[in-house]
Amino acid sequence: MPIVKNVSRAVSQLLQSSGCGCGISIVPVRCIGVSPRQVASDASFHSVSFSESDHPRVLITGGLGQLGVGLAKLLRKHFGKNNVILSDIRKPADNVFYSGPFIYADILDYKNLREIVVNNRITWLFHYSALLSAVGEANVPLARAVNITGLHNVLDIAAEHNLRLFVPSTIGAFGPTSPRDPTPDLCIQRPRTIYGVSKVHAELMGEYYHYRYGLDFRCLRYPGIISADSQPGGGTTDYAVQIFHDAMKTGKFQCNLKPDTRLPMMYIDDCLKATLEVMEAPAEALSMRTYNISAMSFTPEELAQEVQKHVPELQVTYNVDEVRQAIADSWPMNFDDRNARKDWGWKHDYDLPELVTTMFSFLGSDSRIAQAN
Repeated sequence: MPIVKNVSRAVSQLLQSSGCGCGISIVPVRCIGVSPRQVASDASFHSVSFSESDHPRVLITGGLGQLGVGLAKLLRKHFGKNNVILSDIRKPADNVFYSGPFIYADILDYKNLREIVVNNRITWLFHYSALLSAVGEANVPLARAVNITGLHNVLDIAAEHNLRLFVPSTIGAFGPTSPRDPTPDLCIQRPRTIYGVSKVHAELMGEYYHYRYGLDFRCLRYPGIISADSQPGGGTTDYAVQIFHDAMKTGKFQCNLKPDTRLPMMYIDDCLKATLEVMEAPAEALSMRTYNISAMSFTPEELAQEVQKHVPELQVTYNVDEVRQAIADSWPMNFDDRNARKDWGWKHDYDLPELVTTMFSFLGSDSRIAQAN
């Protein structure tokens, strides 16, 4: 593509030599057959700032996963229903579809995603599209495409259109050689899952785009997230959601991790609150691009004991899944999140007893719970 390169170079030189003194920036150019990330060396991107009367225009990718619907609900309360667009490649349930704007968006389709951002004047992008740990191990090529190629598309579009970009990371971004109790923000990261590798890649690429092009990239390492609104989706920590459903439906729960496997966890409301807080934090308050956040840390046995205070007849057995157990054994036992608490005032609201009580209150007054009460 020498012609394309020469034309691009000529246009760049022409703009740079303009006598108006406007300081025009060259945005990324995406050309078929050329490197998909043609960002001029003097490019400069800046996050859009908002006055108190303005609101960001938000796009959430992968929005039908565990966190997207809840995040959309929270953001719509803050910024208005029509300013937050939920997207996915799956058909939403009626209650989700009619709760606010929903659009089909495939993160592997660069052109489609770019059109959505342009046509809807998006200014904030929350990128939740990803294959989780256990699911990713079962289909590595798909996980590589969604978690890495999709991320590259999002980074390019966010940089080109001056978006404030949030990409979640995870406890899975650490590996067996990382310090586990506690795990600091900065330490060795050598994960052994494609999910973890893709998240380390996302952290580093986001930080690179920030320092190289000024992209306003923000990232939180989530612990295991527990929510009453969603079914388990293939994550290693999903046992902590499954136990509540099984307790109410059958009174029997089979855990696929060892009873003493300690992992950091968080109730979804705390997770969503932290996500909004870090996105609203002043840029000058952030000393880093990726933060640990934590609320509690427990084992399956400790969770089961707390659940049995509400459902005394719950029977818990253990049938260890070796793949999931190996993953869990390589993850942090506790997160050190002092930087998040210091820089932008992070503070969790839910501990283990409150988490369990809240989960059962949301899942309904089943006769089993009524008898326990």
